[in-house]
Amino acid sequence: MKRNILVSFAFLFVFVSANVCAEGELTIVSWGGSYAKASIDGIFKPFEEETGIKVIVEDYNGGLAQIRAQVETGNVHWDVVDVESQDDLIGCDEGLLEYLDDLELPDAPDGTPAEDDFFEDANSDCGIGNIVWATVIAYNSTGFESDPPSTMSDFFDLEKYPGKRGMRRTPEVNLEFALIADGVPPEDVYETLSTDEGLDRAFKKLDSIKDSIVFWETGAQPPQLLADKEVAITTAYNGRIFNAINLEKQPFVIVWDGHIRDYGQWVIVAGAPNLENAKKFLQFAARTTSMAEVSNRISYGPLRHSAWELVDKHVDTNIDMRPHMPTAPENSKNFLVNDAEWWAEHRDDLFERFSAWLNR
Repeated sequence: MKRNILVSFAFLFVFVSANVCAEGELTIVSWGGSYAKASIDGIFKPFEEETGIKVIVEDYNGGLAQIRAQVETGNVHWDVVDVESQDDLIGCDEGLLEYLDDLELPDAPDGTPAEDDFFEDANSDCGIGNIVWATVIAYNSTGFESDPPSTMSDFFDLEKYPGKRGMRRTPEVNLEFALIADGVPPEDVYETLSTDEGLDRAFKKLDSIKDSIVFWETGAQPPQLLADKEVAITTAYNGRIFNAINLEKQPFVIVWDGHIRDYGQWVIVAGAPNLENAKKFLQFAARTTSMAEVSNRISYGPLRHSAWELVDKHVDTNIDMRPHMPTAPENSKNFLVNDAEWWAEHRDDLFERFSAWLNR
């Protein structure tokens, strides 16, 4: 009898311990590299310390393919994912993401309600905004001794600025850049892309440099392409180039003209195994202070107005971070905000056309 009691207690201990571990974990998927490090140090570790919930970090290259596969097979092992704004809308519409209409977000430090403090369109039915980031063009200054590139049209000018061009292997941003370089005002880009003539115009502009394009897929590749001088100019995520310049002392220069801004969003995968912990994380990440902690580690801006007041010096280098943000006034003279709804509607058709264009 004594032996049976001991066995029962041992079984109970194992059962309870296993459940405590399960309840105390959370898998968060982000973009890797310097941005992931900023998120780990700025949000994930403080969240762990405050809640006792262990954060498991995984990397991916964006898109919905892995989320869709997990949900459709019923084998969901991701909880929270950092997505681009159009993937949030598409995933929500397809039922791949949890609805967050019952999630209460924290007010700003001065009491301003969250809905009044977040940027317009930063949040959605399934997503909570975390950063504003930009795709910019950048070059290695050692390749341009005088009259360096300074506009989006310079990116497409192979005669004046010869050399390879780096571009992400996707129609998003590339089509917008092509029209901006071809003289379309940013405010007219999506209206132009909504016509057959506008799409033909964008692809024709891409045709003009197609033989000189080196395509990249991960955020870490553009800085490496510049460092190795495999390209003369490349599109890139602004935070990656900021880190290469200021932490790795690379001689790179960002051209802000014509840049495309987008909002990063936290979403919860439908059927997430740690749903309640995921919701707790989103509430933590939505704090004004949490957003500022990330922006003080990499040059992606916060999506709450109150967090801008807390953007200060880089935690490691003491560099003033505000001038390096996409939303800084000096960087905001000619730019376009990604239209997530437009891309959610047109993405499948344009990916098909872009793939055909690549293979021609």
